[in-house]
Amino acid sequence: MSDTVLEGARYGACAVRAVSLRGDSGRYRGEPRRDALLVARFGSGDHALVLVAMATGARAASGAHLAAAEACRWIGQAVGRSHQRLGEDIRAGRRGELKSGLHRLTDRSLGRLRATADERGVDPEQYGASLRCLLLPADPDCRTRVFFGVGEGGLFRLRDGVWQDIEPQPVPAEPGGAPVVGFGSPPAETPEGDRLTLDLGIPAPPRPFEPAPAPPREPFRFRASLARPGDALVMCTPGLADPLRGEPALCAYLARRWSGRTPPGLAAFLADAQVRVKGYADDRTAAAVWEA
Repeated sequence: MSDTVLEGARYGACAVRAVSLRGDSGRYRGEPRRDALLVARFGSGDHALVLVAMATGARAASGAHLAAAEACRWIGQAVGRSHQRLGEDIRAGRRGELKSGLHRLTDRSLGRLRATADERGVDPEQYGASLRCLLLPADPDCRTRVFFGVGEGGLFRLRDGVWQDIEPQPVPAEPGGAPVVGFGSPPAETPEGDRLTLDLGIPAPPRPFEPAPAPPREPFRFRASLARPGDALVMCTPGLADPLRGEPALCAYLARRWSGRTPPGLAAFLADAQVRVKGYADDRTAAAVWEA
């Protein structure tokens, strides 16, 4: 697995930057990066949907990097099969349907990790991964951003130069819910030629009576929020979330760097993500979404 992965493009009203870095501790011990990152677009034109997924394998497990990569690949395939329905739910503000549907997709994807562990005779706890995802509609008039996943990490919003910790509390999925304000608006064309598009080789959808695997051990997390122009939304693994919560100097530095009228370029974003903080040496994976 490569030491660093870097992605970036503009979709509709938002610019996306994403990076995954091997931590100093892993680099010193010659261990592969335990974090994995996937950024993919499904569909085109009016109804394109962008998925940003990141996963972290179990600490001190020999196959942690493989489990993280598989978790990202399987959630990518699951979202790809359902992207048309997910896009419709986002535009219509059907929060309950989104939450329950994404919970099922997450359960099924992480359930495949446990099935793989059983096939290999490995303890499922040693071949597991946390998983955190963002869904971003490419429609420039739809400002709804959907977060979902399982496991620790961070979800932050930088608004007017001030950090807000908006990580949702882990609660069981509910069968219904109120609509999210500000979902749908007339879609617009999305520029082509971005670097994020990825062919995942999605097969035919499974038959409806196919049973889902057992749910993950950790509770599901979900949040659908309305972005404002000028906001920066940051999703990250614990490698960056922990110092953001514990080191005011890092918060202040990144607030200055990421509060500009235009998002940073790829090289600048990579440099910001690499800022060292004493006592924090794990892998860092982060995705930031700047609203035009």
